[in-house]
Amino acid sequence: MVKKQRAFLKWAGGKYSLTEKINTLLPSGKRLIEPFVGAGSVFLNSDFEHYLLNDINKDLINLYQAIQQDPVNFIDDAKRFFVSENNIPEAYYHLRSEFNATIDKHYRSLLFLYMNRHGYNGLCRYNKSGGYNVPFGKYKKPYFPQAELEFFAEKAKKAIFICESYRQTFARANDGDVIYCDPPYVPLSKTASFTSYAGNGFGLDEQADLANAAEEVTSEKKVSVLISNHDTIWTRKIYQGAKTRKSIKVSRTISQKGTARKKVAELMVLYK
Repeated sequence: MVKKQRAFLKWAGGKYSLTEKINTLLPSGKRLIEPFVGAGSVFLNSDFEHYLLNDINKDLINLYQAIQQDPVNFIDDAKRFFVSENNIPEAYYHLRSEFNATIDKHYRSLLFLYMNRHGYNGLCRYNKSGGYNVPFGKYKKPYFPQAELEFFAEKAKKAIFICESYRQTFARANDGDVIYCDPPYVPLSKTASFTSYAGNGFGLDEQADLANAAEEVTSEKKVSVLISNHDTIWTRKIYQGAKTRKSIKVSRTISQKGTARKKVAELMVLYK
C-alpha cells in the first residue's frame, strides 16, 4: 500500500482525507492541471507524468517555486525560524510586519512557511490593503515539516507552478489533460460567508463561471474536468451539465474546538 503524503502546509479545505476518493474519480491522463492547487494534497497523492499547478495566491506560488528551485538551501534557511525564541507573540508580529514590508521573494517564502505553522489555525488571510493579518497561534512547539518539504521538492520536479486566474489556466489545457478544481466552497447557509477568500473575490458569479469554463473546455477539447464543492441545491443546479455527479459525506470542524465535528455532504462532478 502506498503511503499517503501530507502537505507541508496547514490549509483550510485541504483534501488530504479525500485523496483516495478523488483518485478513483480522476480520469487517466499524462498531465494533471489544478487551477486551485492550495496545499497540494491531490498533487502529492496522485500519479501523473506532469503537473500544471496554479493558485491566485502569489505568496503560495512563490513559496512552491522557491522550494522547487533550491530545496536544500530553502529547508536549511526555513528551519532557523522554528526556534523557541520565535514562538512568542512579539517575535511573530515582528516577523509578520517584516513579511508585509519586504519584496524579497526568498525571505517572503521563508516567512510564509513560518507564519503558516505559527499563526492561528493554519489560516491564510489578508486585509484589504493586501497585508497578511493572521494572529499568533499559541502552539506549544510548532512542527517543522522537513520530511514533507523534501517529498514535495522531489515531486515538484514533475510540476510547473503558475499564478494567474482560473480562466487563464483553463486556456492552457490540451487534448488528453485532466483538470481538477477545488475552488473556495459555496456557503452551506445564507449566514455563512466567503470571509477567508474575500481578497480573491470568488463569489457566486465565479462559481457559476467555473462550471461554464468546465463545460466549454470539455466541448472544445479532449479534456476531463473534476470539480469538488459543497453539495447544495444551488451547486447541483450550476453543475447540471456534468456527465456524472457523486455525493459523499465528509467530517468537518464546525467550531473552534477540533472535537466539534459533523458530517457534511460534498459533491464531486465530472465533465468529459
